[in-house]
Amino acid sequence: MTEGEITLSEALETAKLHLEYAKPNYEQMTNFSDEDFLNRKNINIIDAFMLRYIKLQDVMGRKLFKLVLEAFGEYQGSMSMLDMLDKLEKLHLVPSADEWMDYRKKRNEPTHEYPQNRQKAIKGIKLALEHFPKVEKILLDIENYIKKLR
Repeated sequence: MTEGEITLSEALETAKLHLEYAKPNYEQMTNFSDEDFLNRKNINIIDAFMLRYIKLQDVMGRKLFKLVLEAFGEYQGSMSMLDMLDKLEKLHLVPSADEWMDYRKKRNEPTHEYPQNRQKAIKGIKLALEHFPKVEKILLDIENYIKKLR
């Protein structure tokens, strides 16, 4: 391992930390009306959730998935994200490679400011809220998989 690289345990703990920090905001936002999403008083809650949701996906996609596959001898050379997801799907750690790619693609939509179309931003945030429990389940499934095989 070279300087700057992280271990599987570190990647898992980092992902769990982002999950833990996102969860209270997620729980609060699940009860938001469209008006609540537009209320400036709630911008810190929304921004904090979106930041942690994006960081959670990043650490999982850029680090954790590769390290899980490496730890169990399933990583080959410079696999693409889709190849890694296909392997993880075969291991039953992600429900669908295409679904994860869709999460990543759609997670960026609400991060852009849409002053002319705030409904589009709200729709994107609601989509992140819908995907969050699925991403959480994937992370917990990976954690359980690692525990069983060690």
